[in-house]
Amino acid sequence: MIVEIVNIVAGLVLAMGILPSVPAVGKSLVAVAKWLGRFQTIIGIIAIIVGIWFFGLQGIVAIIAGLILAMGILTSIPAIGKSLEKVAKWLGRFQTIIGVIAIILGILGLLGYFV
Repeated sequence: MIVEIVNIVAGLVLAMGILPSVPAVGKSLVAVAKWLGRFQTIIGIIAIIVGIWFFGLQGIVAIIAGLILAMGILTSIPAIGKSLEKVAKWLGRFQTIIGVIAIILGILGLLGYFV
């Protein structure tokens, strides 16, 4: 259940640009996403760790979202930091799409627990 919540949180930050177009709750989602955006790097690190720990479809999405969110500190990782930063920059071009996918998968994963 934790990986689904992490995906939703990371997805909100990544998809901040299109949240205002969500009917009825768009403005509230933007406010939450802006507040979460201040913790972008921390959320990214947590998403990567949780994604590795709970590896599967949800985990892969969490790792991808985490790489984009933690892009600023990836170069400090010895040996693979530069490569990870290149991957994260490439993925960053699809930030909004990845954010929407993370939100949808996170919600579907949470609903799976209650069905």
